[in-house]
Amino acid sequence: MANRYDKRSLFFNREELYKDLIKERNLNNGLRHYSTPMIEYPTVAQISSLTRIKHIWRTGDRYYKLAIDNYGSAEYWWVIAFFNQKPTEADLKVGDVVEIPLPLERILGILDQ
Repeated sequence: MANRYDKRSLFFNREELYKDLIKERNLNNGLRHYSTPMIEYPTVAQISSLTRIKHIWRTGDRYYKLAIDNYGSAEYWWVIAFFNQKPTEADLKVGDVVEIPLPLERILGILDQ
């Protein structure tokens, strides 16, 4: 399965701000950073090709928990957040409907991840 870092360029940050941290961790090349991905939201046609499970947001819910339950891995929490256009749990309130797109392989393909 795709990793969200697969198509992102890697660079090493050697900025003065991180000098002590780099030295402390013995990171000769600097801190490893990944570029920010540019992901386009799926089209209506792409969305209609997916199965979407509706989940009512409850106290204690977290994206990573929904990802574990529906995808078998917490690392795909961002798929649910992106699909619902709610980047953090703070953007949701109890009673909101969250859609979980399935199957994971298809939504990752649509997002080109």
